[in-house]
Amino acid sequence: LFFAEALDDEDTFKILIATDVHLGYLEKDAIRCNDSYNTLNEILKCAKTNQVDFILLGGDLFHENKPSRRCLHSCITMLRQYCMGDSPIRFNILSDQTVNFNTTQFPWVNYQDENLNISIPVFSIHGNHDDPTGAEGLCALDLLSASGLVNHFGHSHSVERIEISPILLQKGSTKLALYGLGSIPDERLYRMFVNNQVTMLRPKEDQDKWFNLFTIHQNRSKHGPTNYIPEQFLDDFLDLVVWGHEHECLIAPTRNEQQLFYVTQPGSSVATSLSPGEATKKHIGLLRVKGRKMNLHKIPLKTVRQFFIQDVVLGDYQDLFTPDTPHATKKVEEFCYAKVTEMLEEAERERLGCPLTPEKPLIRLRVDYSGGFETFNTSRFSQRFVDRVANPKDIIHFLRRREQKEDIKDEVNVDYGKLIKTAAVEGLRVEDLVKQYFEAAEQKVQLSLLTEQGMGKAIQEFVDKDEKDAIEELITYQLEKTQRHLQARGVTTEQDIDAEVLFRDSKKNTTEEENEIREAMNRARAHRLERGDNALDADILDELAEPMDSDEGSVPFPAPTRGRGRGSRGRGGRGRGRGEDCKLMFSKFIEECRCDTRQ
Repeated sequence: LFFAEALDDEDTFKILIATDVHLGYLEKDAIRCNDSYNTLNEILKCAKTNQVDFILLGGDLFHENKPSRRCLHSCITMLRQYCMGDSPIRFNILSDQTVNFNTTQFPWVNYQDENLNISIPVFSIHGNHDDPTGAEGLCALDLLSASGLVNHFGHSHSVERIEISPILLQKGSTKLALYGLGSIPDERLYRMFVNNQVTMLRPKEDQDKWFNLFTIHQNRSKHGPTNYIPEQFLDDFLDLVVWGHEHECLIAPTRNEQQLFYVTQPGSSVATSLSPGEATKKHIGLLRVKGRKMNLHKIPLKTVRQFFIQDVVLGDYQDLFTPDTPHATKKVEEFCYAKVTEMLEEAERERLGCPLTPEKPLIRLRVDYSGGFETFNTSRFSQRFVDRVANPKDIIHFLRRREQKEDIKDEVNVDYGKLIKTAAVEGLRVEDLVKQYFEAAEQKVQLSLLTEQGMGKAIQEFVDKDEKDAIEELITYQLEKTQRHLQARGVTTEQDIDAEVLFRDSKKNTTEEENEIREAMNRARAHRLERGDNALDADILDELAEPMDSDEGSVPFPAPTRGRGRGSRGRGGRGRGRGEDCKLMFSKFIEECRCDTRQ
Protein backbone atom coordinates (compact mmCIF):
# COMPACT_ATOMS: atom_id res chain seq x y z
CA LEU A 1 0.00 0.00 0.00
CA PHE A 2 2.96 2.36 0.52
CA PHE A 3 5.43 3.78 -1.97
CA ALA A 4 8.82 4.98 -0.79
CA GLU A 5 9.66 7.82 -3.15
CA ALA A 6 7.76 11.07 -2.67
CA LEU A 7 7.50 11.97 -6.34
CA ASP A 8 5.13 14.69 -7.48
CA ASP A 9 3.65 14.19 -10.95
CA GLU A 10 0.37 14.57 -12.77
CA ASP A 11 -0.94 11.29 -11.28
CA THR A 12 -0.14 12.00 -7.59
CA PHE A 13 -2.55 13.63 -5.15
CA LYS A 14 -0.90 15.83 -2.51
CA ILE A 15 -3.16 16.32 0.49
CA LEU A 16 -2.44 18.24 3.69
CA ILE A 17 -4.14 16.52 6.66
CA ALA A 18 -4.94 18.18 9.99
CA THR A 19 -7.58 17.76 12.70
CA ASP A 20 -8.78 19.53 15.83
CA VAL A 21 -7.42 23.03 15.22
CA HIS A 22 -9.71 24.42 17.97
CA LEU A 23 -9.46 27.95 16.65
CA GLY A 24 -10.27 30.49 19.34
CA TYR A 25 -9.22 28.35 22.29
CA LEU A 26 -8.37 30.61 25.28
CA GLU A 27 -8.51 33.69 23.07
CA LYS A 28 -9.21 35.78 26.18
CA ASP A 29 -6.09 34.54 27.97
CA ALA A 30 -3.34 37.15 28.27
CA ILE A 31 -0.55 34.67 27.39
CA ARG A 32 -2.13 31.96 25.22
CA CYS A 33 -4.64 34.10 23.31
CA ASN A 34 -2.88 33.76 19.93
CA ASP A 35 -1.75 30.12 20.10
CA SER A 36 -4.51 28.58 17.98
CA TYR A 37 -4.38 31.41 15.43
CA ASN A 38 -0.61 31.16 14.99
CA THR A 39 -0.80 27.42 14.43
CA LEU A 40 -3.61 27.63 11.84
CA ASN A 41 -1.55 30.24 10.03
CA GLU A 42 1.39 27.81 10.03
CA ILE A 43 -0.78 24.96 8.72
CA LEU A 44 -2.17 27.01 5.83
CA LYS A 45 1.25 28.43 5.01
CA CYS A 46 2.64 24.89 4.91
CA ALA A 47 -0.10 23.87 2.47
CA LYS A 48 0.76 26.74 0.15
CA THR A 49 4.51 26.12 0.38
CA ASN A 50 4.07 22.44 -0.51
CA GLN A 51 1.61 23.28 -3.32
CA VAL A 52 -0.90 20.69 -2.16
CA ASP A 53 -3.96 19.78 -4.21
CA PHE A 54 -6.29 20.30 -1.26
CA ILE A 55 -6.49 20.48 2.55
CA LEU A 56 -8.45 17.88 4.51
CA LEU A 57 -9.64 18.85 8.01
CA GLY A 58 -10.98 16.19 10.39
CA GLY A 59 -13.33 18.32 12.49
CA ASP A 60 -13.23 20.85 15.33
CA LEU A 61 -11.86 23.69 13.27
CA PHE A 62 -13.45 25.95 15.90
CA HIS A 63 -13.28 25.47 19.65
CA GLU A 64 -16.59 27.17 20.35
CA ASN A 65 -19.92 26.19 18.87
CA LYS A 66 -20.59 29.91 18.44
CA PRO A 67 -17.19 31.44 17.55
CA SER A 68 -16.51 35.04 18.47
CA ARG A 69 -16.25 37.80 15.89
CA ARG A 70 -12.49 37.85 16.29
CA CYS A 71 -12.31 34.10 15.71
CA LEU A 72 -14.42 34.16 12.54
CA HIS A 73 -12.62 37.24 11.23
CA SER A 74 -9.18 35.69 11.74
CA CYS A 75 -10.23 32.41 10.14
CA ILE A 76 -11.74 34.08 7.07
CA THR A 77 -8.69 36.32 6.71
CA MET A 78 -6.24 33.41 6.76
CA LEU A 79 -8.31 31.25 4.40
CA ARG A 80 -8.54 34.13 1.96
CA GLN A 81 -4.81 34.83 2.25
CA TYR A 82 -3.58 31.30 1.63
CA CYS A 83 -6.36 29.47 -0.24
CA MET A 84 -7.40 32.02 -2.86
CA GLY A 85 -5.28 32.71 -5.92
CA ASP A 86 -4.56 31.92 -9.56
CA SER A 87 -2.90 28.52 -9.14
CA PRO A 88 -4.78 25.96 -11.28
CA ILE A 89 -6.65 23.03 -9.72
CA ARG A 90 -5.29 19.82 -11.21
CA PHE A 91 -8.02 17.34 -10.25
CA ASN A 92 -11.65 16.83 -11.21
CA ILE A 93 -14.77 15.84 -9.26
CA LEU A 94 -16.76 13.02 -10.83
CA SER A 95 -19.52 12.49 -8.24
CA ASP A 96 -22.89 14.21 -7.81
CA GLN A 97 -21.98 17.35 -5.90
CA THR A 98 -25.56 18.09 -4.88
CA VAL A 99 -25.28 14.96 -2.72
CA ASN A 100 -21.75 15.65 -1.47
CA PHE A 101 -22.37 19.29 -0.44
CA ASN A 102 -25.96 19.19 0.78
CA THR A 103 -25.73 21.86 3.49
CA THR A 104 -25.55 24.92 1.23
CA GLN A 105 -27.55 26.67 -1.46
CA PHE A 106 -24.43 26.45 -3.63
CA PRO A 107 -24.05 22.66 -3.95
CA TRP A 108 -20.78 22.53 -5.82
CA VAL A 109 -17.12 22.62 -4.89
CA ASN A 110 -15.89 26.16 -4.31
CA TYR A 111 -13.13 26.12 -6.96
CA GLN A 112 -15.77 25.54 -9.67
CA ASP A 113 -17.68 28.67 -8.70
CA GLU A 114 -17.21 31.23 -11.45
CA ASN A 115 -17.31 34.05 -8.90
CA LEU A 116 -14.43 32.69 -6.81
CA ASN A 117 -10.73 32.22 -7.45
CA ILE A 118 -9.61 29.26 -5.34
CA SER A 119 -6.07 27.91 -5.47
CA ILE A 120 -6.24 25.41 -2.54
CA PRO A 121 -9.66 23.88 -1.81
CA VAL A 122 -10.38 23.02 1.83
CA PHE A 123 -12.58 20.00 2.57
CA SER A 124 -13.78 19.66 6.16
CA ILE A 125 -16.21 17.68 8.29
CA HIS A 126 -17.59 19.14 11.51
CA GLY A 127 -16.54 18.02 14.97
CA ASN A 128 -18.28 17.86 18.33
CA HIS A 129 -17.23 21.42 19.19
CA ASP A 130 -18.49 23.07 15.99
CA ASP A 131 -21.40 20.69 15.34
CA PRO A 132 -24.71 21.79 13.75
CA THR A 133 -27.35 23.06 16.19
CA GLY A 134 -30.77 24.66 16.11
CA ALA A 135 -33.82 23.96 13.97
CA GLU A 136 -31.87 24.78 10.80
CA GLY A 137 -29.02 22.43 11.70
CA LEU A 138 -26.33 24.99 10.93
CA CYS A 139 -22.78 25.24 12.26
CA ALA A 140 -19.88 27.68 11.94
CA LEU A 141 -18.50 25.67 9.00
CA ASP A 142 -21.69 26.45 7.09
CA LEU A 143 -20.83 30.16 7.31
CA LEU A 144 -17.48 29.46 5.68
CA SER A 145 -19.16 27.18 3.16
CA ALA A 146 -21.73 29.80 2.15
CA SER A 147 -18.92 32.34 1.70
CA GLY A 148 -17.06 29.93 -0.59
CA LEU A 149 -13.99 29.39 1.60
CA VAL A 150 -14.55 25.82 2.83
CA ASN A 151 -16.28 22.75 1.38
CA HIS A 152 -18.30 21.29 4.26
CA PHE A 153 -19.15 17.63 3.71
CA GLY A 154 -20.08 14.57 5.75
CA HIS A 155 -23.18 16.10 7.37
CA SER A 156 -25.86 13.46 7.98
CA HIS A 157 -29.39 14.83 8.39
CA SER A 158 -31.12 11.58 9.37
CA VAL A 159 -31.10 9.81 12.73
CA GLU A 160 -32.74 6.73 11.22
CA ARG A 161 -30.13 5.77 8.64
CA ILE A 162 -26.80 7.15 7.42
CA GLU A 163 -25.64 6.83 3.83
CA ILE A 164 -22.11 8.08 3.27
CA SER A 165 -21.69 9.04 -0.37
CA PRO A 166 -18.05 9.71 -1.35
CA ILE A 167 -16.64 12.68 -3.19
CA LEU A 168 -15.07 11.06 -6.26
CA LEU A 169 -11.86 12.81 -7.31
CA GLN A 170 -9.54 12.04 -10.20
CA LYS A 171 -6.08 13.38 -10.96
CA GLY A 172 -4.46 11.86 -14.01
CA SER A 173 -4.86 8.11 -13.66
CA THR A 174 -5.36 8.20 -9.86
CA LYS A 175 -8.91 7.88 -8.56
CA LEU A 176 -9.66 8.95 -4.99
CA ALA A 177 -12.94 8.31 -3.14
CA LEU A 178 -13.17 10.75 -0.21
CA TYR A 179 -15.63 9.68 2.50
CA GLY A 180 -16.53 11.83 5.49
CA LEU A 181 -18.78 11.61 8.53
CA GLY A 182 -19.15 14.58 10.86
CA SER A 183 -19.39 14.12 14.61
CA ILE A 184 -22.42 12.20 15.90
CA PRO A 185 -23.01 11.23 19.57
CA ASP A 186 -20.97 8.07 20.03
CA GLU A 187 -23.73 6.03 21.65
CA ARG A 188 -26.12 6.78 18.79
CA LEU A 189 -23.59 6.02 16.07
CA TYR A 190 -22.49 2.84 17.87
CA ARG A 191 -26.10 1.66 17.95
CA MET A 192 -26.60 2.51 14.28
CA PHE A 193 -23.53 0.50 13.29
CA VAL A 194 -24.75 -2.46 15.35
CA ASN A 195 -28.18 -2.24 13.69
CA ASN A 196 -26.64 -2.00 10.19
CA GLN A 197 -28.02 1.51 9.71
CA VAL A 198 -24.75 2.96 8.35
CA THR A 199 -23.97 2.38 4.68
CA MET A 200 -20.89 3.49 2.77
CA LEU A 201 -21.68 3.75 -0.93
CA ARG A 202 -19.09 2.75 -3.52
CA PRO A 203 -18.53 3.76 -7.15
CA LYS A 204 -20.43 1.54 -9.57
CA GLU A 205 -17.49 1.05 -11.93
CA ASP A 206 -13.89 -0.03 -11.33
CA GLN A 207 -14.32 -0.36 -7.57
CA ASP A 208 -10.90 -1.95 -7.19
CA LYS A 209 -9.15 1.02 -8.82
CA TRP A 210 -10.23 3.61 -6.26
CA PHE A 211 -8.16 4.68 -3.25
CA ASN A 212 -10.72 4.96 -0.43
CA LEU A 213 -10.01 7.67 2.17
CA PHE A 214 -12.37 8.09 5.13
CA THR A 215 -12.46 11.01 7.61
CA ILE A 216 -14.26 10.52 10.93
CA HIS A 217 -14.56 12.51 14.17
CA GLN A 218 -15.46 10.16 17.05
CA ASN A 219 -14.00 8.58 20.16
CA ARG A 220 -11.40 6.03 19.11
CA SER A 221 -10.38 4.98 22.61
CA LYS A 222 -12.98 3.22 24.71
CA HIS A 223 -14.71 5.52 27.25
CA GLY A 224 -17.58 3.16 28.00
CA PRO A 225 -19.43 0.13 26.60
CA THR A 226 -20.81 2.10 23.63
CA ASN A 227 -19.10 5.47 24.05
CA TYR A 228 -16.64 4.96 21.19
CA ILE A 229 -16.50 3.57 17.65
CA PRO A 230 -14.47 0.37 17.23
CA GLU A 231 -12.33 0.33 14.11
CA GLN A 232 -13.89 -3.04 13.25
CA PHE A 233 -17.21 -1.29 12.56
CA LEU A 234 -15.75 0.43 9.48
CA ASP A 235 -15.87 -1.20 6.06
CA ASP A 236 -12.91 -3.32 5.03
CA PHE A 237 -12.66 -1.82 1.53
CA LEU A 238 -11.20 1.38 3.02
CA ASP A 239 -7.50 2.09 2.50
CA LEU A 240 -6.86 4.90 4.99
CA VAL A 241 -8.89 6.36 7.87
CA VAL A 242 -8.12 9.88 9.13
CA TRP A 243 -9.34 9.85 12.73
CA GLY A 244 -10.23 13.17 14.35
CA HIS A 245 -11.37 14.06 17.89
CA GLU A 246 -8.54 12.23 19.66
CA HIS A 247 -5.93 14.83 20.61
CA GLU A 248 -2.88 12.62 20.99
CA CYS A 249 -0.73 12.80 17.86
CA LEU A 250 -0.37 9.27 16.47
CA ILE A 251 0.03 10.31 12.87
CA ALA A 252 2.10 7.34 11.64
CA PRO A 253 -0.40 5.01 9.91
CA THR A 254 -1.16 1.86 11.91
CA ARG A 255 -2.64 -1.22 10.29
CA ASN A 256 -5.87 -2.75 11.51
CA GLU A 257 -5.14 -6.44 11.13
CA GLN A 258 -8.80 -7.41 11.06
CA GLN A 259 -10.11 -4.94 8.50
CA LEU A 260 -6.75 -4.53 6.72
CA PHE A 261 -6.92 -0.75 6.41
CA TYR A 262 -4.60 1.86 7.95
CA VAL A 263 -5.51 4.53 10.51
CA THR A 264 -3.76 7.86 11.01
CA GLN A 265 -4.56 10.05 14.03
CA PRO A 266 -3.06 13.52 13.48
CA GLY A 267 -4.20 14.80 16.87
CA SER A 268 -4.88 18.39 17.84
CA SER A 269 -2.71 21.32 16.83
CA VAL A 270 -3.14 23.10 20.17
CA ALA A 271 -3.16 21.70 23.70
CA THR A 272 -6.67 22.20 25.11
CA SER A 273 -6.10 20.22 28.30
CA LEU A 274 -3.17 19.48 30.57
CA SER A 275 -3.23 15.72 30.10
CA PRO A 276 -0.53 13.28 28.93
CA GLY A 277 -1.97 12.83 25.43
CA GLU A 278 -1.53 16.53 24.72
CA ALA A 279 2.17 16.42 25.61
CA THR A 280 3.03 14.41 22.48
CA LYS A 281 4.75 16.53 19.85
CA LYS A 282 2.22 17.98 17.42
CA HIS A 283 2.34 17.17 13.69
CA ILE A 284 0.31 17.50 10.53
CA GLY A 285 0.52 15.11 7.59
CA LEU A 286 1.40 15.48 3.91
CA LEU A 287 -0.34 12.58 2.19
CA ARG A 288 0.57 11.50 -1.34
CA VAL A 289 -1.70 9.09 -3.19
CA LYS A 290 -0.83 7.49 -6.52
CA GLY A 291 -3.00 4.71 -7.84
CA ARG A 292 -3.78 2.47 -4.84
CA LYS A 293 -0.57 3.38 -2.99
CA MET A 294 0.19 6.16 -0.54
CA ASN A 295 2.98 7.94 1.30
CA LEU A 296 2.39 9.93 4.50
CA HIS A 297 5.08 12.40 5.57
CA LYS A 298 4.65 13.95 9.02
CA ILE A 299 5.48 17.63 9.41
CA PRO A 300 6.25 18.96 12.92
CA LEU A 301 4.46 22.14 13.92
CA LYS A 302 6.87 24.85 15.09
CA THR A 303 4.40 27.37 16.54
CA VAL A 304 2.90 24.99 19.10
CA ARG A 305 3.54 25.94 22.72
CA GLN A 306 5.72 23.39 24.53
CA PHE A 307 4.00 21.22 27.09
CA PHE A 308 5.72 19.08 29.72
CA ILE A 309 3.90 16.86 32.18
CA GLN A 310 5.25 14.63 34.92
CA ASP A 311 3.72 12.39 37.58
CA VAL A 312 5.20 11.95 41.06
CA VAL A 313 4.01 9.71 43.87
CA LEU A 314 5.17 11.16 47.19
CA GLY A 315 5.08 7.72 48.80
CA ASP A 316 7.93 6.63 46.50
CA TYR A 317 10.35 9.12 48.11
CA GLN A 318 10.53 7.72 51.64
CA ASP A 319 14.24 8.56 51.75
CA LEU A 320 13.42 12.28 51.41
CA PHE A 321 10.29 12.64 53.53
CA THR A 322 7.35 10.81 55.09
CA PRO A 323 4.04 12.15 56.42
CA ASP A 324 5.61 12.12 59.91
CA THR A 325 8.76 14.02 58.93
CA PRO A 326 9.03 17.44 60.62
CA HIS A 327 8.00 20.19 58.19
CA ALA A 328 7.02 17.49 55.65
CA THR A 329 4.72 19.82 53.70
CA LYS A 330 7.51 22.36 53.25
CA LYS A 331 9.88 19.66 52.03
CA VAL A 332 7.25 18.37 49.58
CA GLU A 333 6.82 21.91 48.23
CA GLU A 334 10.57 22.30 47.68
CA PHE A 335 10.67 18.86 46.03
CA CYS A 336 7.92 19.96 43.61
CA TYR A 337 9.76 23.23 42.97
CA ALA A 338 12.83 21.26 41.89
CA LYS A 339 10.74 19.07 39.56
CA VAL A 340 9.10 22.07 37.88
CA THR A 341 12.49 23.77 37.50
CA GLU A 342 13.85 20.66 35.77
CA MET A 343 10.99 20.72 33.25
CA LEU A 344 11.56 24.43 32.59
CA GLU A 345 15.24 23.82 31.93
CA GLU A 346 14.37 21.01 29.52
CA ALA A 347 11.92 23.27 27.72
CA GLU A 348 14.56 25.98 27.35
CA ARG A 349 17.03 23.51 25.83
CA GLU A 350 14.48 22.26 23.31
CA ARG A 351 13.47 25.78 22.33
CA LEU A 352 16.99 26.77 21.26
CA GLY A 353 17.03 27.39 17.52
CA CYS A 354 13.23 27.47 17.24
CA PRO A 355 12.25 31.16 17.07
CA LEU A 356 8.61 30.38 16.21
CA THR A 357 8.04 28.43 19.43
CA PRO A 358 6.36 30.54 22.18
CA GLU A 359 8.71 31.47 25.00
CA LYS A 360 6.65 30.32 27.99
CA PRO A 361 5.87 26.59 28.10
CA LEU A 362 2.95 24.75 29.67
CA ILE A 363 4.00 22.85 32.78
CA ARG A 364 1.99 20.29 34.72
CA LEU A 365 3.14 18.32 37.77
CA ARG A 366 0.63 15.74 38.97
CA VAL A 367 1.29 14.90 42.61
CA ASP A 368 -0.16 11.77 44.21
CA TYR A 369 -0.28 12.59 47.93
CA SER A 370 -1.93 9.35 49.06
CA GLY A 371 -0.71 7.88 52.33
CA GLY A 372 -1.25 10.75 54.72
CA PHE A 373 0.61 13.63 53.06
CA GLU A 374 -0.80 17.14 53.23
CA THR A 375 -1.19 19.52 50.28
CA PHE A 376 0.50 22.90 50.20
CA ASN A 377 -0.80 26.25 48.98
CA THR A 378 -0.73 25.98 45.17
CA SER A 379 -1.47 29.68 44.65
CA ARG A 380 1.60 30.69 46.64
CA PHE A 381 3.64 28.04 44.82
CA SER A 382 2.50 29.33 41.42
CA GLN A 383 3.67 32.85 42.21
CA ARG A 384 7.25 31.60 42.03
CA PHE A 385 6.79 30.78 38.31
CA VAL A 386 4.39 33.48 37.18
CA ASP A 387 6.90 34.98 34.74
CA ARG A 388 8.21 31.67 33.42
CA VAL A 389 5.20 29.49 32.52
CA ALA A 390 2.07 30.01 30.41
CA ASN A 391 -0.26 28.38 32.97
CA PRO A 392 0.84 29.70 36.38
CA LYS A 393 -2.55 29.06 38.00
CA ASP A 394 -2.57 25.30 37.56
CA ILE A 395 0.99 23.99 37.54
CA ILE A 396 0.34 21.59 40.42
CA HIS A 397 -2.47 19.06 40.32
CA PHE A 398 -2.95 17.08 43.53
CA LEU A 399 -4.65 13.71 43.34
CA ARG A 400 -5.21 10.65 45.47
CA ARG A 401 -5.92 7.07 44.57
CA ARG A 402 -9.63 6.45 44.36
CA GLU A 403 -11.17 5.04 47.51
CA GLN A 404 -13.85 2.33 47.54
CA LYS A 405 -17.36 3.68 47.08
CA GLU A 406 -19.55 3.51 50.13
CA ASP A 407 -22.77 1.53 50.00
CA ILE A 408 -25.88 3.61 49.50
CA LYS A 409 -28.48 2.48 52.02
CA ASP A 410 -31.04 5.22 52.04
CA GLU A 411 -32.49 7.43 49.32
CA VAL A 412 -32.94 10.29 51.76
CA ASN A 413 -29.35 10.16 53.00
CA VAL A 414 -27.65 10.00 49.61
CA ASP A 415 -24.41 12.01 49.70
CA TYR A 416 -23.96 13.30 46.14
CA GLY A 417 -20.54 14.64 46.99
CA LYS A 418 -19.35 11.09 47.69
CA LEU A 419 -21.07 9.69 44.63
CA ILE A 420 -19.49 12.23 42.32
CA LYS A 421 -15.82 11.81 43.25
CA THR A 422 -13.11 13.20 40.98
CA ALA A 423 -10.07 12.62 43.17
CA ALA A 424 -7.90 10.99 40.53
CA VAL A 425 -10.24 11.03 37.54
CA GLU A 426 -9.36 13.50 34.81
CA GLY A 427 -11.36 14.13 31.66
CA LEU A 428 -14.71 13.14 33.17
CA ARG A 429 -17.56 13.79 30.75
CA VAL A 430 -21.09 14.91 31.52
CA GLU A 431 -22.63 11.66 30.33
CA ASP A 432 -20.01 9.71 32.31
CA LEU A 433 -21.03 11.58 35.44
CA VAL A 434 -24.70 10.74 34.95
CA LYS A 435 -23.91 7.06 34.34
CA GLN A 436 -21.57 7.02 37.33
CA TYR A 437 -24.37 8.21 39.59
CA PHE A 438 -26.84 5.55 38.47
CA GLU A 439 -24.25 2.78 38.56
CA ALA A 440 -23.53 3.65 42.20
CA ALA A 441 -27.15 4.13 43.21
CA GLU A 442 -29.45 1.31 44.29
CA GLN A 443 -32.57 0.37 42.32
CA LYS A 444 -34.94 2.36 44.53
CA VAL A 445 -32.97 5.54 43.78
CA GLN A 446 -33.26 5.07 40.01
CA LEU A 447 -35.60 7.21 37.92
CA SER A 448 -38.47 5.59 36.09
CA LEU A 449 -39.48 8.50 33.87
CA LEU A 450 -36.29 10.13 32.61
CA THR A 451 -33.29 8.34 31.11
CA GLU A 452 -29.56 8.69 31.72
CA GLN A 453 -29.01 9.65 28.09
CA GLY A 454 -31.63 12.40 28.20
CA MET A 455 -30.27 13.79 31.45
CA GLY A 456 -26.71 13.69 30.13
CA LYS A 457 -27.72 15.50 26.94
CA ALA A 458 -29.64 18.18 28.82
CA ILE A 459 -26.75 18.92 31.18
CA GLN A 460 -24.31 18.88 28.26
CA GLU A 461 -26.42 21.45 26.40
CA PHE A 462 -26.47 23.59 29.54
CA VAL A 463 -22.70 23.33 30.03
CA ASP A 464 -21.42 23.41 26.45
CA LYS A 465 -23.92 25.65 24.69
CA ASP A 466 -25.35 27.68 27.55
CA GLU A 467 -28.91 26.49 26.93
CA LYS A 468 -30.32 27.53 30.29
CA ASP A 469 -33.74 25.96 29.68
CA ALA A 470 -32.46 22.55 28.53
CA ILE A 471 -32.86 20.74 31.86
CA GLU A 472 -36.24 22.27 32.67
CA GLU A 473 -37.60 21.59 29.19
CA LEU A 474 -36.52 17.95 29.26
CA ILE A 475 -38.38 17.40 32.54
CA THR A 476 -41.44 19.34 31.36
CA TYR A 477 -41.58 17.54 28.03
CA GLN A 478 -41.37 14.08 29.61
CA LEU A 479 -43.97 14.97 32.25
CA GLU A 480 -46.43 16.27 29.67
CA LYS A 481 -45.93 13.20 27.52
CA THR A 482 -46.45 10.89 30.50
CA GLN A 483 -49.55 12.75 31.68
CA ARG A 484 -51.14 12.52 28.21
CA HIS A 485 -50.37 8.79 28.14
CA LEU A 486 -51.93 8.20 31.56
CA GLN A 487 -55.03 10.23 30.66
CA ALA A 488 -55.47 8.31 27.43
CA ARG A 489 -55.23 5.04 29.35
CA GLY A 490 -57.72 6.22 31.98
CA VAL A 491 -55.37 5.47 34.86
CA THR A 492 -56.51 6.74 38.27
CA THR A 493 -54.91 4.72 41.07
CA GLU A 494 -51.34 5.01 42.24
CA GLN A 495 -50.71 1.30 41.66
CA ASP A 496 -51.87 1.56 38.04
CA ILE A 497 -49.67 4.61 37.50
CA ASP A 498 -46.61 2.69 38.68
CA ALA A 499 -47.51 -0.16 36.33
CA GLU A 500 -47.99 2.15 33.34
CA VAL A 501 -44.88 4.29 33.76
CA LEU A 502 -42.42 1.88 32.20
CA PHE A 503 -40.92 4.36 29.77
CA ARG A 504 -37.36 4.36 30.99
CA ASP A 505 -36.36 0.78 30.25
CA SER A 506 -38.56 0.31 27.20
CA LYS A 507 -37.28 3.29 25.24
CA LYS A 508 -33.68 3.42 26.44
CA ASN A 509 -31.26 3.86 23.52
CA THR A 510 -34.03 3.95 20.91
CA THR A 511 -34.82 6.30 18.05
CA GLU A 512 -37.93 7.43 19.93
CA GLU A 513 -35.75 8.57 22.81
CA GLU A 514 -33.44 10.45 20.42
CA ASN A 515 -36.43 12.28 18.93
CA GLU A 516 -37.83 13.17 22.34
CA ILE A 517 -34.51 14.58 23.52
CA ARG A 518 -34.11 16.58 20.31
CA GLU A 519 -37.63 17.99 20.63
CA ALA A 520 -36.99 19.09 24.22
CA MET A 521 -33.71 20.77 23.23
CA ASN A 522 -35.43 22.56 20.33
CA ARG A 523 -38.05 23.86 22.74
CA ALA A 524 -35.31 25.19 25.01
CA ARG A 525 -33.69 27.02 22.08
CA ALA A 526 -37.06 28.42 21.01
CA HIS A 527 -37.62 29.85 24.50
CA ARG A 528 -34.19 31.45 24.43
CA LEU A 529 -34.93 33.06 21.07
CA GLU A 530 -38.32 34.30 22.29
CA ARG A 531 -36.59 36.02 25.20
CA GLY A 532 -34.12 37.58 22.79
CA ASP A 533 -31.08 36.03 24.50
CA ASN A 534 -29.42 35.53 21.13
CA ALA A 535 -29.13 39.29 20.74
CA LEU A 536 -26.23 39.27 23.19
CA ASP A 537 -23.02 38.72 21.29
CA ALA A 538 -20.65 36.03 22.50
CA ASP A 539 -17.91 38.64 22.93
CA ILE A 540 -20.10 40.65 25.32
CA LEU A 541 -20.99 37.59 27.32
CA ASP A 542 -17.33 36.69 27.63
CA GLU A 543 -16.48 40.16 28.91
CA LEU A 544 -19.14 39.85 31.60
CA ALA A 545 -17.57 36.65 32.83
CA GLU A 546 -14.28 36.02 34.55
CA PRO A 547 -11.35 34.51 32.61
CA MET A 548 -11.34 30.78 32.08
CA ASP A 549 -8.53 28.72 33.51
CA SER A 550 -7.09 25.82 31.60
CA ASP A 551 -7.68 22.40 33.04
CA GLU A 552 -7.65 18.66 32.68
CA GLY A 553 -9.89 16.54 30.63
CA SER A 554 -10.76 15.26 27.24
CA VAL A 555 -14.35 16.32 26.93
CA PRO A 556 -16.64 18.39 29.06
CA PHE A 557 -16.25 17.63 32.73
CA PRO A 558 -13.43 19.08 34.80
CA ALA A 559 -12.13 18.92 38.32
CA PRO A 560 -13.98 21.23 40.69
CA THR A 561 -11.08 23.60 41.32
CA ARG A 562 -10.72 24.82 37.74
CA GLY A 563 -12.67 25.78 34.65
CA ARG A 564 -13.70 23.45 31.85
CA GLY A 565 -11.66 21.16 29.66
CA ARG A 566 -11.38 20.11 26.06
CA GLY A 567 -15.02 19.56 25.47
CA SER A 568 -16.21 22.73 27.15
CA ARG A 569 -16.78 26.23 26.04
CA GLY A 570 -17.38 27.98 29.33
CA ARG A 571 -15.93 30.44 31.75
CA GLY A 572 -14.77 30.20 35.32
CA GLY A 573 -17.06 31.22 38.14
CA ARG A 574 -16.52 33.27 41.25
CA GLY A 575 -14.94 31.22 43.99
CA ARG A 576 -15.25 27.89 42.22
CA GLY A 577 -14.89 26.40 38.73
CA ARG A 578 -17.79 25.83 36.38
CA GLY A 579 -17.35 22.12 36.96
CA GLU A 580 -18.42 22.57 40.59
CA ASP A 581 -21.42 24.59 39.44
CA CYS A 582 -22.38 21.79 37.09
CA LYS A 583 -22.05 19.17 39.82
CA LEU A 584 -24.30 21.21 42.09
CA MET A 585 -26.72 21.62 39.21
CA PHE A 586 -26.63 17.85 38.64
CA SER A 587 -27.40 17.17 42.31
CA LYS A 588 -30.32 19.60 42.23
CA PHE A 589 -31.44 18.09 38.94
CA ILE A 590 -31.62 14.62 40.51
CA GLU A 591 -33.76 15.92 43.35
CA GLU A 592 -36.07 17.93 41.05
CA CYS A 593 -36.54 14.97 38.74
CA ARG A 594 -37.38 12.72 41.68
CA CYS A 595 -39.88 15.20 43.10
CA ASP A 596 -41.51 15.80 39.71
CA THR A 597 -41.76 12.08 39.08
CA ARG A 598 -43.56 11.53 42.39
CA GLN A 599 -46.02 14.32 41.52
